Amino acid sequence: MFRRRSLRLLLAGAAIFLATAVCGYGAAAPAAQPTVDSDVPSGGGPVPTAASAATSSPGIVLPTPTEQGAFAPEESAPAAAIPEYRRLTLEYPPKIRLGDSDLIRLTLEVDALGNLTPTAQIQGHNVTGQTVSIPNLYDTQNVIAEASLDLAGVDIRPTEQVSEPLLPGQSVTFFWSVHPPSAGTYRGTVWLFLRFVDKATKEETRQPISAQTVEISTSNFLGLSGGMARITGSIGAVLGAVLGFPFVDDVLKWLWKRITRGA
Repeated sequence: MFRRRSLRLLLAGAAIFLATAVCGYGAAAPAAQPTVDSDVPSGGGPVPTAASAATSSPGIVLPTPTEQGAFAPEESAPAAAIPEYRRLTLEYPPKIRLGDSDLIRLTLEVDALGNLTPTAQIQGHNVTGQTVSIPNLYDTQNVIAEASLDLAGVDIRPTEQVSEPLLPGQSVTFFWSVHPPSAGTYRGTVWLFLRFVDKATKEETRQPISAQTVEISTSNFLGLSGGMARITGSIGAVLGAVLGFPFVDDVLKWLWKRITRGA
């Protein structure tokens, strides 16, 4: 009897202990959280955006682009000046008769499409052309074209450097008169520079653009100067025209007969 009662009490105590342990573990363990796909919300509703979150949840403050460094736009570097393309044409006489003078011409023309064809203004002159690139700094700089001719032993007018303001879309032309004093071959250089003057600071910079060589030969005819050679040529032309008239032979025969009869 006593053993049965003790066994029952022991079983009852064990049952109470197990029940207490199981209840305590369930209260302490956290509830399992369901997993949700962020791309496809549950229930098929629209994906929440930053704008909707800001309007639906007044407690959430989203940073503005100026408050976040990643949203702030970077400062753009100043755009490089687009170059202006021009055609540089040099015209000069390869030969000058002794005693004569001639012209050398240098022209800087606008050549937006590269279609300019250099042509000689004076017959018999040599013409060279090349395309040059000029920085387009007209908004901030005063651009001045400077040209000079180095031709030793030749009388040149003007002798000093010549300057012309260079404006966008406009051409500049330089002329030199050359007069060789004696027969021979003369070689020289035609120089072109651009001078930039800053409109704000007045600082100046100088940039070489071109250096082209010229060669001029001077000769005479039978030791005569150009003027005497032209006079001689004119007299020969008149005599040739007279001798080419009709009946000139008859007139000469008649004059010959009169001369021989008088003798």
